Amino acid sequence: MKVTYQGETGAYSEMAVFKFFGSNAEPVSCKDFRDVFESVKTGEVPYGVVPIENSIEGSVNQNYDLFLSYDLKVCGEVAVKLAHVLIGNPQTKLEEVETVYSHPQALGQCRGYLEKHKWESIPAYDTAGSVKIIKERKLFSAAAIASEKAAELYGMKILARDIADNLTNYTRFLILAHEDVAPTGDDKTSIIFQTKHVPGALYHALGEFASRNINLTRIESRPIKTTAWQYNFYLDFEGHRTEKRCTEALQSLEKFSTFIKILGSYARVI
Repeated sequence: MKVTYQGETGAYSEMAVFKFFGSNAEPVSCKDFRDVFESVKTGEVPYGVVPIENSIEGSVNQNYDLFLSYDLKVCGEVAVKLAHVLIGNPQTKLEEVETVYSHPQALGQCRGYLEKHKWESIPAYDTAGSVKIIKERKLFSAAAIASEKAAELYGMKILARDIADNLTNYTRFLILAHEDVAPTGDDKTSIIFQTKHVPGALYHALGEFASRNINLTRIESRPIKTTAWQYNFYLDFEGHRTEKRCTEALQSLEKFSTFIKILGSYARVI
């Protein structure tokens, strides 16, 4: 089973692949999130895995926007606990570190630790990729933030453990496919919608779910690129889109919306 993800071998996204699909999965690395969407769209691989939110740093905005651009479905979700460590070349000592490389989300999740040491933060395309960078460039006064597995894979040295500002640090990943899945009895549905530009539109739109006792688990707004100060809303709610109450809520939502896109229904994990 080929599954594409963004990052190098040892990235947290690769861990998400194995956690969801099992040890027999064949992860396929991509450098950019758009490449993950594109490879699933073209049929090069049947599934993709992308991060959508972190429990500390919040949303991965680029992937919210890509869900709008691509006609793909969400068929699952998985959460991965992030245990960040500081990694250096085997010759590097902690007191010699001057700069730290990692993905911007990881740098943000370790902001307190970095500020305490007054190190310069340098964004990289991936956590495991940042380890690869300092190894290949022989940066002996630099370190990287990534997983312990990444340190092991690249033969690097762990300089410090448990460096995140909050050790209860999880990232939620969504599984991309061309179809979502049948009801399991404990499901979640993700949609995108845009309300009419009239007073109370969002209030009434959300009321369609409340009146049917449908629990909303997440709502996120993203700017509409073509119109200033107007927004698309990304909504997750409990229930499968084929359930009667969910179908009715989605139909009623049309009264207050100019656009609705159902991303898919899938087994609820979080």
